[in-house]
Amino acid sequence: MTHIQRNRTLQTATTSMAGSQVLGAAREFFSRQNGIYAAFIEQEGPAHVSLRGMGGEEIVIGVAAAAGNPSDTAVNASSYMFDQQVALFLSSLPPAAGAGAGAGAGAGAGAAS
Repeated sequence: MTHIQRNRTLQTATTSMAGSQVLGAAREFFSRQNGIYAAFIEQEGPAHVSLRGMGGEEIVIGVAAAAGNPSDTAVNASSYMFDQQVALFLSSLPPAAGAGAGAGAGAGAGAAS
C-alpha cells in the first residue's frame, strides 16, 4: 500500500468542546511540546490559529460548527511535518456529544498512522 502524504497533511475530528476552547487547547498543547516539536502562535482569529515551529514548519487549525449537531465542533488541522503531533492533539480532545462508544474525537486522525 502506498502512503500518500496528502492524506496525512489534513486531519479532522469532531469534539464537544467549543471552538474557542479547541483553539486555546491547541495553543497550550503545541507551546508545551519539547524541542523541535514546539510551535508558537503566528496568526489567530475567531475560527483558526496558525502556529510556527522552530524550524519554520506551519500548523493550521480551524474550527466550525459540526454538521448535524451544531453544539459540537468540527476541527480541521493541517501540517506537513507535524502530522504525528497533530494526530496526538486531536486524539486528546473530548469526543463529540453524539459520538457512540469507541468513537473519539481523533477518529479522523488515523490517517497519520
